[in-house]
Parts: sequence; C-alpha cells; structure tokens
Amino acid sequence: MGTVILGIESSCDDTSAAVVRDRVLLSNVIAGQDVHRKYGGVVPELASRAHQQHIVPVVHQALIEAGISKSEIDAVAFTRGPGLLGSLLVGTSFAKGFSAALGIPMIEVNHLQAHILVHFIHSGGAEAPSPRFPFLCLLVSGGHTQLVVVHDHHRMEIMGKTIDDAAGEAFDKCAKLLGLPYPGGPHLDRLAGEGNMYKFSFSKPRLEGFDYSFSGLKTSFLYFLRDQIKNDEAFIEKNRADLAASLQRTIIEILMNKLVKAAKKSGIRDVALAGGVSANSALRKAIREAADTRGWRVFIPPVTYSTDNAAMIAITGYFKFLKGEFAAEDIAPLARMYF
Repeated sequence: MGTVILGIESSCDDTSAAVVRDRVLLSNVIAGQDVHRKYGGVVPELASRAHQQHIVPVVHQALIEAGISKSEIDAVAFTRGPGLLGSLLVGTSFAKGFSAALGIPMIEVNHLQAHILVHFIHSGGAEAPSPRFPFLCLLVSGGHTQLVVVHDHHRMEIMGKTIDDAAGEAFDKCAKLLGLPYPGGPHLDRLAGEGNMYKFSFSKPRLEGFDYSFSGLKTSFLYFLRDQIKNDEAFIEKNRADLAASLQRTIIEILMNKLVKAAKKSGIRDVALAGGVSANSALRKAIREAADTRGWRVFIPPVTYSTDNAAMIAITGYFKFLKGEFAAEDIAPLARMYF
C-alpha cells in the first residue's frame, strides 16, 4: 500500500493540503486569499482568520481527490515555520487535532527545505529526473533568497543568503511603485515582456562572497522614479514596460552572478531553482541559458510547485517519516526557522 502522508501548508496566505503515497502526489489543493489585494500586501490577522475558514474544506477536498480515507493516512506533516505566526498556528493546531484523533504521528517541516524538495515529487506518468546529491539550489521567494548546497534529503548547507531584503520583496515593492496590482511580481514579469530591458540602469550591490542584498536596488529605483517624475509627471506611465524590464534584468543579473560563482566554487553541476520567484519567466530563461553555456544539469519546478503548496510539505514529511523524525505533542510554530 505504501506510506501515505497528509501535508498541511499555512505559512502565509495560502491554505493548502496534499496527499502523497511514497513519492507519488495524489492531490494538492490550494485556497488563496483575495482579501489582501485591497491592502496591497498580506494582513496577518486577516490571513489567520481565512486559514481557519479554509483548512477543513481544503483537507476534505484533498482526501477526496486522492481517493483515500482518513484511516489510510500514516502521518500528518505540517509547516512549523518560518512564516506568519498566526497563520502557522492554524496549521499546527489542525495537525495536532488530526494526529490525536487518528492516533498517527506528526511531522514538523521547515518551509524552506520543503521548497527545495519539490524536485523529488512524482506526479504519475513519465517522470523528469531528480537532482543528484550534492546539488546547488537557488531558493528565491518573497521572504528569502539563499544559495543552498543540498547534500541529501535531510542535510542542507547555506552557502549564501540575503543580508537584508529578498529578491521577491524587491520585485513586489518596486512593482507597487510602478502602480501594478498586488502581488506585483507576476504582473511585473508579464509587463517586462513588452519592454526594453536595457533602457534603464540601476545600482547593484558590491558584496564579497555569496551573500545577496536588494535594499540598495529598491532605494535606487525609488530615487530614480522620484527624480524623473520631477521633470515629467507622466514618466512612469510612458515608460512602465521599459522600467519593469530593466528592473527585472537587474535583479536576475544579481541572482545569476552569485549562482555562477557558487557553482564554480563548489564544482557542482546539478543546479536547481525553488521558491515563488522561480516562477519568473526571465529567471527560468536565464538559468537555462547558463546551463547550456556551462554544462549544468538544471532543474526548474512546475509553477504549481513554485509558490506555497502542501505537496512540498507532504514530500518532505515522507522523507522524515522514513527516518522516524516525529514531532512532540507540545510542539509550537516558529515565525523564524533555519536549516
């Protein structure tokens, strides 16, 4: 029958439940929260309330789509952190109740590690190959930007990380300055396809090693717009697509520069993308071009697995189940959590 894991994801504003049998994904249900659009960002209190409304029907639908009953589940995996504490509490509390009611173990999952392990999900049919250990992963999301050496399913080493803002935050905040709807990253990506990526230039950080920084770029972009608007109030409207394309090029050049250096330093040739920003079309194109030039084997997750989802929690829970790594009943969520 195999090992059946129910995964629960509630770290931010998506409530998700998924079921895997061994490494095969049986279902992956996600409920978003449109309530945040009017505020231009996630409101933590509203997010936790929405999770409370969504979690039971989402889990119910995941079980139906998987074609299994609760009695067939061997363990429930849940996101312990990092994330919004109120949102994490909803998922953690549900997992505790579900575990106690069925007499099955709980498995805590690090949200960031789970993003990386999406590359080991099987979805049925012909499967794409998984990365070979050790592999190098560029993990890029709204809250994190990291270069990670993945030694195995359980051991990961951070080679570099952002010292301030994440790349995803730079996309979203700068998109807001351009008057784009929330969440800004996907809108900016689409708009950039219509613009000239070399029309404008913005500052890049000068950091030694493999760490990232995006706060300076955000400031540079803000001041540039401010100065141009003084001379022409319609500057953004006239140049919105070119601004989006130029900004996107700059962010991707920053990301790829460090990734190339890390690959050279480590000698690793299996390179993967993960996290919400891995859905960005220009970043996907850039890493494929680098792979062709440098002889990498590159791994890019389907867009469904790029953003927050419970499939990544379930597959991570499966690997931890095999090692017997179970959570205690008094476990608490963590807003900040590291490898």
